[in-house]
Amino acid sequence: MTGTASTPPADGRHAAVLRGYARLGPRLVTYGILAVIVVLLGYSLAQLGLDFQRMARGVSQITAFVDRAFPPDMETLPRLWSPAIATVQIALLGTLLGIGLSLVLGALAASNLTPHWTVGFLLKTFFALTRAIPALIWALLFIAAVGLGALPGILALGVNSIGMLGKIFAEAFEEVDPGVIEAIRATGGNPVQVVLQGVIPQAMPTLVSWSIFRLDINIRYSSILGIVGAGGIGWELQRASRMGDYPSAITVTLVIFLTVYLIELITDQLRRRVQ
Repeated sequence: MTGTASTPPADGRHAAVLRGYARLGPRLVTYGILAVIVVLLGYSLAQLGLDFQRMARGVSQITAFVDRAFPPDMETLPRLWSPAIATVQIALLGTLLGIGLSLVLGALAASNLTPHWTVGFLLKTFFALTRAIPALIWALLFIAAVGLGALPGILALGVNSIGMLGKIFAEAFEEVDPGVIEAIRATGGNPVQVVLQGVIPQAMPTLVSWSIFRLDINIRYSSILGIVGAGGIGWELQRASRMGDYPSAITVTLVIFLTVYLIELITDQLRRRVQ
């Protein structure tokens, strides 16, 4: 009787085993994920053939670059303000273009507003495509189409913005109160009136918040697009780098940093007010 009493029941042993597996399961999953990451990391390093000795030698080259670049050439500062302002203008116009197109396309893509589900599917696929292609690639395509200058930069940022804003706007339109839409339709409202009077007012906080956030992103993109000839201060950075004028290049970099930082402060304040 004593031996029998000291032996846990079969159901108790089974429950203990299950609890052990329950505790061990997450650990096995974690260890498995870590093992896969380590294997992929090792394979990537071997496949890419990274030369760590070359990376080590690059440290001395970076030090030499810093010695040549500092102090910055402040004499070039006055002529950089105009390209910096142009950068902001390109970003602003590109964002406005993206917002306008995203409002129209987002309404057509929303499941509760689209004229047919195939239209919504195709537009959402288009949003994914434009989002997948970087703004720099769009700039190169538009430079080939319309030439150098600010216009390809504006078009590139506008199209690239659709990928993000179109998706967000469509989702915001799908989340509005359907009762308001039905009420406007019941009173004879056409699709445009449904969108303007029933959908956009409800989704306005989301639309404004994400539009401001996209402007913040486009300011950063616009600073780089000039490198390929799409206008803005990026062209000044490209010119200074090609000429080996590193003090001027550092000055341009500082102006880009200040421009992006100031715009970020402004957009953060605007987003807080909207929220």
